[in-house]
Amino acid sequence: MDFSPTPEQRAIQELAREFAEAEIAPQAAQWDRHHTFPVEVVAKLGELGLLGVCVPEELGGAGADFLSYILVLEELSRADAGVGVTVAVHTSAVTLPILAFGTEEQRQRFVPDLASGRVLGAFALTEPGSGSDAGALRTAAVREEDGWRLDGSKQWITNGSHAGTFLVFARTDPATTGTSGVSAFLVDGRDVEVTREEEKLGLNSSSTADIRLDGVLVGEDRLLHEENRGFRVAMVTLDGGRIGIAAQAVGIAQAAYDTARAYALEREQFGTRLADIQAIQFKLADMATEIAAARALTHRAAWLKQNGLPHTVEGAQAKLFASSVARRQTGEAIQVLGGYGYTKEFPVERYYRDAKVTEIYEGTSEIQRLVIARRLLSEQAEPSLASSARSGA
Repeated sequence: MDFSPTPEQRAIQELAREFAEAEIAPQAAQWDRHHTFPVEVVAKLGELGLLGVCVPEELGGAGADFLSYILVLEELSRADAGVGVTVAVHTSAVTLPILAFGTEEQRQRFVPDLASGRVLGAFALTEPGSGSDAGALRTAAVREEDGWRLDGSKQWITNGSHAGTFLVFARTDPATTGTSGVSAFLVDGRDVEVTREEEKLGLNSSSTADIRLDGVLVGEDRLLHEENRGFRVAMVTLDGGRIGIAAQAVGIAQAAYDTARAYALEREQFGTRLADIQAIQFKLADMATEIAAARALTHRAAWLKQNGLPHTVEGAQAKLFASSVARRQTGEAIQVLGGYGYTKEFPVERYYRDAKVTEIYEGTSEIQRLVIARRLLSEQAEPSLASSARSGA
């Protein structure tokens, strides 16, 4: 097993790190305080190719692999998790599903604008009455002469107020319930009404909106994949998207550790540096160890995905563990800084607020445990997790 990034992966990671340190980190506190969506920075990410890292070059992307994209997400989230989730949803939840399930015409029409950042993407699955129970969605797509008429509301849509392309899930067979009879559609942003911009605990530099589709007409060419089989699109998308959220969580945790370590090396108490006090040393050791473990799980899941191997459970494991590490270790970073950690003079309180949502969106931690447990307890399951190692992970 070789965990070293390739020269190409390292170059993309360094590009993302340099941009994040120069253009994102210095402004992150202000964006958080004023709830500012950084339009100009997102545009620059598109110009650098960081909105299409794993998109083929012939479709306007950088042509890199999925692990390179995961490395970029970690670096961006280390500077500001709001920017990280903007890129994650745009790429994992919109661009990649079009690549995976779209027709050649759809790929040529939508992907180049998404990869370049000329258009931002949004994923519209969740509704007021269907969160973890996504199959309970009520948005309807009624057959018209040349396509469908969409009516319904969606909730907590990342990028909702700024997106130009929405991947919308609606029920095309009214006789069905649950996960059957659902289809996926590509809808233009001009046809979507934003009804509310959410006030959140964290991620204040990202857009989280409620939207409404009121008699929106879409043609046959806007159906992604097959009619009544859109739930497969959603589930495959979430399998990969969870790896991206795990990378976001790792980035947040790494930022908290970096701040706590730097503070411990400088701050003196009882006539010595905090870094020389064993209690603080143990905290930093635990932080570094858990972050390394979360990163390893995330990279394993990314490796499986980019090699076309099953990764549903591994992605769920990565997200479950990395999100808990982010939430727990951002709290420990506050503890290391003491009173200063509780103020906005230092960024760790922002990291703490940003970390919590990684345990909620793209499937709550409880849902991740269900995904993992069902596989472990299925008749086809291996008696141990060694199967992943035998497959080359």
